[in-house]
Amino acid sequence: MRNVLGLLAAAAFVLGPGLAALRLVPPLAGFVLFALGGLIALVVGAVSAVQAARGRGLGAGGAAALAVALVFLGAAARGAGAPRINDFTTDLAAPPAFKHAATLPQNQGRDLGYPPAFAEQQRTCCADLKPALVPPGRDALEHARVVAEKMPSWEITWVDQQGNVIEAIATSRLFGFQDDIVIRVRPETDGSSRVDVRSKSRDGQGDMGVNAQRIRDYVAAATR
Repeated sequence: MRNVLGLLAAAAFVLGPGLAALRLVPPLAGFVLFALGGLIALVVGAVSAVQAARGRGLGAGGAAALAVALVFLGAAARGAGAPRINDFTTDLAAPPAFKHAATLPQNQGRDLGYPPAFAEQQRTCCADLKPALVPPGRDALEHARVVAEKMPSWEITWVDQQGNVIEAIATSRLFGFQDDIVIRVRPETDGSSRVDVRSKSRDGQGDMGVNAQRIRDYVAAATR
């Protein structure tokens, strides 16, 4: 039984991302299968290690479970310490609002407003999230758009020239999760421009730090 469970856990761990990447199952379903395989592998791997220490052998299933458990723990460790929120912004006082994203079929019925309760959690974990500043004399909106076009896995979905707003979708490579992004450009009194960014996941309560890191990467690219 232990060998069978170990092999099944390994199969689920691999099939979850694979099926999601091929768009044969929704991203969340692929992630659940992946996580279930990882959790079962942790239990089977621990039991197998104890059994092997007692001289009863590891077995193919036990070895597979141990290997999966190590990979699963490594993946989980990357998101350790990230708060259980999935919406981050460079402007906590007045987060950029989604407009075009609200019209997309995938977002029908979703509340795209920024939850005020997230602000304090973001201050605790990610006080470094700051807007990009574009010096005077540059077309800040065009600069923001060009930088967004170069971001990996981003697709620009809307550019509002009058409102100085850009919206985009980021798609994760492994599971195909999609996150909504809005970029807002505002002039400063000294002639420079402030570029605020907000990134929000469509699925899950937490994001393992993905949205915050996405904002960091964009701001770093926009200030070069």
